Amino acid sequence: MMKLYSGPLSLYSRKVEIALTEKGLFESCEREMVPFNQQIGYQPKHPAVLAANPKGQVPVLVDGDLTLFDSTLILEYLEEAYPAAPLFPEGAAARARCRMLELYADDILFQMMRKLGHRSDMPPEDAADRVAQIAAGKQADAAIAHEFARLDAQLAGKPFFCGALSIADIGLFMTILFIRRLLGPKLDPFPALAAWNERLLQRAGFARAAEEIAAADRALTPALAAHAKLLDA
Repeated sequence: MMKLYSGPLSLYSRKVEIALTEKGLFESCEREMVPFNQQIGYQPKHPAVLAANPKGQVPVLVDGDLTLFDSTLILEYLEEAYPAAPLFPEGAAARARCRMLELYADDILFQMMRKLGHRSDMPPEDAADRVAQIAAGKQADAAIAHEFARLDAQLAGKPFFCGALSIADIGLFMTILFIRRLLGPKLDPFPALAAWNERLLQRAGFARAAEEIAAADRALTPALAAHAKLLDA
């Protein structure tokens, strides 16, 4: 029996959910959503998650007597344990490039995205802090747009980043989705990237992730909508 501990606004858990869907495992996998609160996050820590992961973070995957945390590690395990509908290309060099793109999404593009995080929070009381947040957000928007242009060029003439659908697409899709929900650069100026995004949204796992995150935003983060018209004006 397989079980996934996930979270409403966990970017990394959604990566695992998409991979499970692509491999035909999602329907048979029990999913437990760890309670989330916009003010305090995933607190108090879920005891099963805390027992499995010293960081106390989701995702945590339980497959029989094996328990794993970290989305990248889980994706690699799923590929080895359930090779049907592969999510890695063939060949050492191609796999390395694929892993590097997923790492880029998680460790580089995600760090830029974090500078947009204030857009889902209530403004700070100190006006100077607010000015600094807005300035950092605008700088991040420019840096992200530059990265979108690079990604758009990489995609030219290809349906997916590594030829066939892969973990690179999953990782990039989720980070870009969070950039978009935090009012980051739009995809319209990047036609290849925009078409790729729409292509992925036609697939069940990607569509579910986007829909459930939007629902979580409506339920948990009214500040995102309430302050959208005020941010970075």
